[in-house]
Amino acid sequence: MAGLKELRVRISSIASTKKITSAMKMVAAARLRKAQDLFTKSESYHNGIQTIAGRIYNDIKRIEKESERKIPYPVIMQSRPNQENYLLVVFSSDRGLCGSYNSYILRETLKRIDELQKQNKNVKVLCLGKKIADALKYRKPEVVGDILTGIASKGAKYKDAEQIIESLVREYMAGSFDVCEVIYTHFNSAVNREVMRQQLLPYEFNLDLDDPRYSNRFNDAFFEYDAAEEKVFNDVVFMLLVSEVFQMLLNSQASEQGARMTSMDNATRNAGDMIGKLTLKYNRLRQGAITTELVEIISGAEAL
Repeated sequence: MAGLKELRVRISSIASTKKITSAMKMVAAARLRKAQDLFTKSESYHNGIQTIAGRIYNDIKRIEKESERKIPYPVIMQSRPNQENYLLVVFSSDRGLCGSYNSYILRETLKRIDELQKQNKNVKVLCLGKKIADALKYRKPEVVGDILTGIASKGAKYKDAEQIIESLVREYMAGSFDVCEVIYTHFNSAVNREVMRQQLLPYEFNLDLDDPRYSNRFNDAFFEYDAAEEKVFNDVVFMLLVSEVFQMLLNSQASEQGARMTSMDNATRNAGDMIGKLTLKYNRLRQGAITTELVEIISGAEAL
């Protein structure tokens, strides 16, 4: 009978856990849909800013070629001769229970840190998320710099991306680091994501300038500037940087929620399987106990 009681307690406990994981799965699914909707809405804005920046950059190249004069680029695009100090900005989650999401990010971060340290570079990590900070404090405490928490848990805001870029640009211009790279997770689907690494500062244009969308003329329309090209370009590049970081935030949060939804779905399924197996075992033990009692009753009646 003690075995039956223990099984009842275990089944009840697992059933409670199943309710929790099922609820967490639904919450993660709702947050994933929200992140996907926001990503879709912001993508057109990002493409627009990218197109404007590409047009101005293309036009500056044309002016330089025709006038044989060098137009000064924004400071955030000017690389330094001795790139000794690296800053890695790593996006992770503030909470666990999201499968392998944080472990893949940690693996890529440690790999990049080792690569840079072998080249005798000075490395610091700006941790956007509590999980990556906790992991690095245990494995590479010397590289841990500032830690920002709360961004991942409260949802991506454009204002957060703007504040991050303002801080990074301020530190870059002050000479705190020479190169800034970002490690984040690109969202493909709820079950498919990829850890990416991208250089943020000094900013580099990776655009096909032969693409018609970056031409200064579109059909019968011709684009002109009210201010000097370099000033407009400087403002637009900053806006493009903010937009790119915002896209990274959205990708990371969608990846986190997708990983959590998948993880909680697996946990819910496993809990259901365990309940089924334990229920079968419980019924067998209970049937055995009933059979034993019946045999004892019949044996006692026959003895009388």
